[in-house]
Amino acid sequence: MNRNIFDSHAHYTDKAFNDDRENMLGSLRESGICGVINCGADIESSVFSVELANKYDYIYAACGIHPEEADKIPENYIEILKNLARNEKCVAIGEIGLDYYWRQDNKEKQKELFENQILLSKELDLPIIVHDREAHGDTLEILKKHKPKGVLHCFSGSPETAEEILKLGMYIGLGGALTFKNARKAVEVAEMLPLDRLLLETDCPYMAPVPFRGKRNYSGYIPYIAEKVAEIKGIDPQTVLDITSENAKKLFDLK
Repeated sequence: MNRNIFDSHAHYTDKAFNDDRENMLGSLRESGICGVINCGADIESSVFSVELANKYDYIYAACGIHPEEADKIPENYIEILKNLARNEKCVAIGEIGLDYYWRQDNKEKQKELFENQILLSKELDLPIIVHDREAHGDTLEILKKHKPKGVLHCFSGSPETAEEILKLGMYIGLGGALTFKNARKAVEVAEMLPLDRLLLETDCPYMAPVPFRGKRNYSGYIPYIAEKVAEIKGIDPQTVLDITSENAKKLFDLK
């Protein structure tokens, strides 16, 4: 059985888990999962994320507001996030970033939200978890400006963009998309990426790897992503799990 499985990006607060959340989370340890970073996407899910982290010892929370929520934020959102981040199980600000796939008419509002949360992360000395969808140029510009520590989750950029992220000292998260048949760019990134800068993630309930594509994702599918990385790198899958688990513990300052 695989061990040392660390899921660096999950959404167990999602309604897709409403029917069996407690049973699933209660059994993950038995599947070899040693850690999960559960990410908020708005205030409500950030609060819920902290609650889950306080209930399960292997779950840690990230609190943040996703760019899709840029038009719906309360005025005092930074104060709310700061209070949530005071919980010792909150280890990151996220999921934050830019998304020009769904919206391009509020770019300035998205950028302001992103930068304000980066500034909060620096004030609290916490890493960030970055969402970047079809916004590579602006995302990179903001990261270069502020130089935060953190990870580009579900990385969809080019090897050249990945190189720029690595120069900033950040990590890159790869998930189920790496196993898809059309994943040429993700495979190229995996080929050039040093193993000590890689995190594995599910983004569950989304992005389940082959052979479960289209089904509900969960942390127990991380080994399928590790197998693909191992195939690309020519090493043992358990070695990939061991290294990426250590990377996550280092980035999120976990003992």
